[in-house]
This record gives sequence, structure tokens and C-alpha cells, in this order.
Amino acid sequence: MYARLLQTHRSAAWFMGIALGASALCGTAAQALDKATGPVVLTIEGAITHTNQGQQAQFDMKMLEKLPQHSFSTQTPWYPSAVTFTGPLLRDVLAAVGAKGSKITAVALNDYKTEIPLEDATRHDVIVARLMNNRPMPVREKGPLFIVYPFDAKAELRSELYYNRAAWQLNALRIR
Repeated sequence: MYARLLQTHRSAAWFMGIALGASALCGTAAQALDKATGPVVLTIEGAITHTNQGQQAQFDMKMLEKLPQHSFSTQTPWYPSAVTFTGPLLRDVLAAVGAKGSKITAVALNDYKTEIPLEDATRHDVIVARLMNNRPMPVREKGPLFIVYPFDAKAELRSELYYNRAAWQLNALRIR
């Protein structure tokens, strides 16, 4: 009986050691966020666990390009016809920084701010667009980044509520 108990204890201890070691390795890898080497186009701060500059996560365009890219065409109130937007999903950007919270404040270059529930990033394929019609967006054309909802994908997204959550000339996200 004692031998069986000792063997069970050893097996459990071995398993826990492996699990903790794997967790530590994954935690370290997950927390690694490259430093921006080009001009910073997006700064994320607040309730995040992965940073690369003090308490912030700073992204240059190349870092955003390395995330999985998604495209959709949609009509918006700001353009006369459908436009194709390309960029990483907002949820992938948030995962890259280990975002924890329930609200996002998106901040534009002109200090315009809009509140986005974190839940929107999981419920809808919201993207941080870096291309419009396959071309980089200059500041005068709502760039260099634009949070865009797939407005044509669901009727509920074609409303002032979601139009107001879109943010062009995006340069910061604050997570809380």
C-alpha cells in the first residue's frame, strides 16, 4: 500500500514538474514581443501582459504585417463605394499583447477617441486595416491604420453604434 502511494506521489510530482516547466517555457515565449525597428505606428497600453517598451507595446508596420492578414470588402459611410481593407484582426493584435480587460479606447492622431467593447474583437472580424484597396493608407486618406468592422457581413453592424466604433488615423489603444 505504501509503495503504491509513493509511486502515485512520484508520478504526480513528475507530471507537475513537466507541466510547470512547460508552462514556464510557454509563458516566456508568449511574453516575448519584438521591439519596433521602424517608425512606431501603434502603441498599446493598459491591461496588457506583453510589452516591449516600458509598460507599452509598440508596433511598427512590419510587426503588424507579421501577424496573420485578413481582407474584406465593405461599404462604409465614408466612401462612395465598397472598399477592400487588409490587416490583422483586432483580436490577433490584442492576443499579441496579452490584453486583459473589457474595454478598448482607440485613439487617433488628432486625439479623437472611441470606446470599443473587447467583446467586439471576438464577436466580429474587426481588423486593424493597414491597406485600403491593396495600398498603404497615407494620413490624408484615413491612415496609416484604421479600425474597420465588416459592416456588410451582418445587418447589425450597419448602424451608427458600430460606425462610431471605427477609428481612422489610429495610433493608440488603451486597454482597461
